[in-house]
Parts: sequence; C-alpha cells; structure tokens
Amino acid sequence: MKRRLLLVSNSTLHGGGYLQHCQQQIQDFYGKNVKRILFIPYALHDRDAYSKTARDKFKTLGYEVDSVHETSDPVDAVRKAEGIFIGGGNTFRLLKSLYDNKLVTEIRNRVLEDGIPYMGSSAGTNVSTISINTTNDMPIVYPPTFAAIGLVPFNINPHYVDADPNSKHMGVRSNDHAQHHNSI
Repeated sequence: MKRRLLLVSNSTLHGGGYLQHCQQQIQDFYGKNVKRILFIPYALHDRDAYSKTARDKFKTLGYEVDSVHETSDPVDAVRKAEGIFIGGGNTFRLLKSLYDNKLVTEIRNRVLEDGIPYMGSSAGTNVSTISINTTNDMPIVYPPTFAAIGLVPFNINPHYVDADPNSKHMGVRSNDHAQHHNSI
C-alpha cells in the first residue's frame, strides 16, 4: 500500500490567508512532479467561488487546479488526476457528494493502489478516515453511509479542542430548564 497523505486541520489560520500556514508543506508534498491537482470542492455550497480560491492559491505555489465539479465525468477526472485536494466545509455535504458522484472507491484506489498524493483540509481530512463519526459538523444532508474513503485505518477530528477545565458552563440542568419553561 503506497500512501502519500497531507492531512491538514484547517485551510485558514486566524490572521493568515488561505492555506498560508501550510504552503511550504504543500510544495514539499506535491513536489515538482505534480503539475495539476484535482480539487474537490463538494464541502461548500458555492463550488465555483471555492474552486477559484483554491485555483488562485495553488497557482502561486506553481500548480494548476482542475475542479471536479467542472468536469462532465468526475470518475474519469479522478482516474486521470496527478494529485487530489479535498477542501473543507461541511463533512456530511462532502461525503454525500462523493457518494453521489461515485468517487469514494475511485479516490481510495488512486491513492492506495496508484500512490497519487492526497491532501485534505478539515472536512477533506475527515473523509480520508474510516468514517465521519467524529466530525463536529451538523448533518445538513445525509450520505448513504458514514463510512468514508478509508485512506487511514482510524478517525480524525481535525477540530478537536480540549475542554476548558476552568469553565463553569455545565449545560442546562434539568431543574433550570423546568424553571425557565415555567417562567415563560
């Protein structure tokens, strides 16, 4: 199994631009042999704007970007891709679109069997795992299954944050809830 993965927690760090925090790692990862990257913008609703953002950034790094949503045959686009990048947004929307376009198995095969590089950020990292069971996203749509691409044999939550041990917030207690409703 040849696996080349760059799994990033987010696309933008506070105070920085799109993929600015990891642009050196992106160039090291894709290298000089990859010229064109297939971008999969399914995690956001406005795929055209998202593709433009990715295309503009990758151009500054020396790569051309083809967006899978602009092709008439997404499966063929994955089969011909030199490298893949799946961006962030809503993990449920992303996985549903991957299944709707029959790309889950195609991406898995290209990455695990052919060894093409795969980069995911946020939701793109979530779907690289065995399932999306650890996502923090809201289920705005439902994929046919929560099983994901399976490029790694574990789950990742790229937005996990440890609880603040000094926080006094403990949620709404049932007694508080009842008192609130009785006062309405």
